[in-house]
Order: sequence, then structure tokens, then C-alpha cells
Amino acid sequence: MDLDLSQFDNLDLNNIGQWPKAAKIVLSVVLVAFVGYFAFYVLVSDKITQLDKEVGEEVALKTEYQAKYYKAANLELFREQMEEAEELFAKQVKRLPESHETPGLLDDITFVGTTSRLSFVKLNWQPEIEQEFYTELPIEVEVTGSYHDFGEFVSKISGLPRIVTLQDFNIQGNVEGMEGSLSLTLQAKTYKYREAGK
Repeated sequence: MDLDLSQFDNLDLNNIGQWPKAAKIVLSVVLVAFVGYFAFYVLVSDKITQLDKEVGEEVALKTEYQAKYYKAANLELFREQMEEAEELFAKQVKRLPESHETPGLLDDITFVGTTSRLSFVKLNWQPEIEQEFYTELPIEVEVTGSYHDFGEFVSKISGLPRIVTLQDFNIQGNVEGMEGSLSLTLQAKTYKYREAGK
């Protein structure tokens, strides 16, 4: 069936009732498509966007609910863990030296060094380093002795009742005037606890 396009010529918009049947069908299809799109855009589009938003909120609320449910179901366990953590923290804070104890720490390090058969070249406090909850108290240490004596010294330092960390190790050989002796330089650090805002 051939469509006669000549029937679409000279169509008068003021006299649509006289248009050929094919032209009326095309116009009807265009109008229906336009009205359908307009109705979708005005009535449905916002609802779809709102629905997507609600679905996203539902997923977020489900996730939040699951997290809260897990916490509620394990509340007693969390309380026990919190108490254990607080006890551990309190024990560790007790191992940090008080201000009046820091001079004695140099005596402890000197004692540990001499009982490990080491000779001290340097043992000096360095400037304090402020952190959020604690203050670092660095100590510059330089000793001479044998390699095994260094190992004994480090082991005894770790056994001190106060927390002392050792870092920046540097060992050099053949100390002048002392054959077979080594030189060890390192930085020892102890810490003072301070509450936030102090």
C-alpha cells in the first residue's frame, strides 16, 4: 500500500476536520506523544526522583540499623572490652615517669649501662616534643663496649619499670685507644602523659 504524500500538502490548521484521515492520524500520534511526554515530565519524573531518593535513604537506614543492632546485641561484650582497655591504659600510664622521676631515669640508664660493662661518652636530655596526649622526652646516648654488651644493655633497658624506647641506632667500630671496642649511639625516648588541653 503506497502512501500518497500529496494529501499532506496545503493542510489548514484552522480546518482540521477537513484533513485527510492519514493526516489526522499523524497529528493524533504527535499530540498523544507530546501529551504523554509532558505528563511524564510533570507528573511522573519528580516522583521517580523522589522514589530513588527514598530507596537510597532506606538502604542507609538499613545499614545504620544493622550497625546499631550489632552494637546492642554485643553491648555487654563491648563494655567488657572497654573496661579491659581502660585498665590496660591505666597500667601503661603508670609506667610513664612523673616529672619528678625523669632525672632518676638517667640514673637507671647509667646503672644498666655500667652493669652491661659499657662506658658512657654521652647521656644528655634533648628538647621535649609535645604531642596531643603525651610529651616525648628524648635522651641522646653514646656508649662504648662490645657488641654483646650492647645487646645486654638494650635487653636491660626494655626491662626497666618505666617505658623507654630505643631508636636511631648507629654502631661504629674500633674506638680510638680501645682495641676491639665499638661505639654505639642511639636515641632513647620516654614519655609523659598529659591530658588533652593541658
